[in-house]
Amino acid sequence: MLEVAVVITEGDVAAHFHLPPGRSSGSIPDTRDLWEVLWSHREELTGVAHTHPGGGAPRPSWEDLTTFAGCEAGLGKRLVWWIATRDAMVAFRWTGPSKHDYAGEPVECDVLPHTHWLHQLRALTYGENDGR
Repeated sequence: MLEVAVVITEGDVAAHFHLPPGRSSGSIPDTRDLWEVLWSHREELTGVAHTHPGGGAPRPSWEDLTTFAGCEAGLGKRLVWWIATRDAMVAFRWTGPSKHDYAGEPVECDVLPHTHWLHQLRALTYGENDGR
């Protein structure tokens, strides 16, 4: 199991799957390449999803929260931050007032619109395909 991220744009389109060297079962490195993808899609960007190991409802780590806040500050817009496990997914959004205050809402994983990129995200995470 290796963490994977996917950049989501308007229309629930998976614009980019982030599979950098150095990712592990517990972290996925931020890279300049990822920032360039976020910046180039900033007008139509709606959020980013990534995986956490195991099952059950995920919670963001401190590193997740600081990444959420930093990306939103750099882009000048609020995003949805989905975190998926093997059997659940939660959408996190900024609630304030602190820059690290994000609340999650469970997402129905077996209904559209998320199923097309969620299945691929999980397959890449758990080694069920090679990214194609």
